[in-house]
Amino acid sequence: MSIQWYPGHMTSARKKAGETLAVADVVVEVLDARLPQASSNPMIHELRNFRQRPCLKLLNKADLADPEATKAWLAYFDAQPNVKAVAISCKKPGDVARIPALAQKLAPHRNDAVKPLRLMIMGIPNVGKSTLMNALVKKKVAAVGDQPAVTKSQQRIDISNRLTLYDTPGMLWPKIDHPIDGLMLAASHAVGVNAYIGEDVATWLAGFLLDQYPALLKARYGFATDDMDAVAVLEGVAKKRGCIIKGRGGELDLEKASGILLTDYRSGTLGRISLETPSLRAQRAEALAKAAPVVADED
Repeated sequence: MSIQWYPGHMTSARKKAGETLAVADVVVEVLDARLPQASSNPMIHELRNFRQRPCLKLLNKADLADPEATKAWLAYFDAQPNVKAVAISCKKPGDVARIPALAQKLAPHRNDAVKPLRLMIMGIPNVGKSTLMNALVKKKVAAVGDQPAVTKSQQRIDISNRLTLYDTPGMLWPKIDHPIDGLMLAASHAVGVNAYIGEDVATWLAGFLLDQYPALLKARYGFATDDMDAVAVLEGVAKKRGCIIKGRGGELDLEKASGILLTDYRSGTLGRISLETPSLRAQRAEALAKAAPVVADED
């Protein structure tokens, strides 16, 4: 299943972001710590490289992610030029308080009232940008909601005479090339619900959890996962949670069970889970390359 979601306002948001980046000093890219690379918009990479701007990558929702996977991602990003990565939770004031100083180190020349530090907050939908903005400003200046694309326009906030923030709408990119990236984004609620079928995404997630986190499935739902496949997991959830279609002779409601599994993952109720690691992503890329059709050269 190929998942694509690119609402019209994102085109204008990209254009405006490119213009604003000309006056920004540091890009603060908010990522989902459970899928840091899949939640990194390649357009942001292109824009900041064009302007030669350093990047502070915030692996937000780190309290929901697998700590070992997060550690691997921090090392991966820190090895990149002009990049500093840090794992945070935007809901923790102490984590947010570290951000200006970390960004300052990436632009040491912008350190007084004459040359205030200008940060541009960027990222895909629903990764916590608005929560971050509100925490940095210490009041509600950005709408927060458990739906992607709540913020649709850019705004500038002068926190002090030494620090300015530019908040941008969440932006995806026109074409998600890797199907698994689309599934991870959908599972993590970064795309609109009209862009995917919940049962398909939950089936993929169930298969991933079977492979990587079977103990968490057993602990949450109380059934052994030996010899199960992804559909059997959803059936097990349906049985445990009483998901039955009325008037259908006891038929299991896999759509409802899918919603339960996705909600439990998104909320962290299932446990600390990461959907990708640097090594797993490399394996997936290699498998995708091998599966790509070979195009014959024309004479």
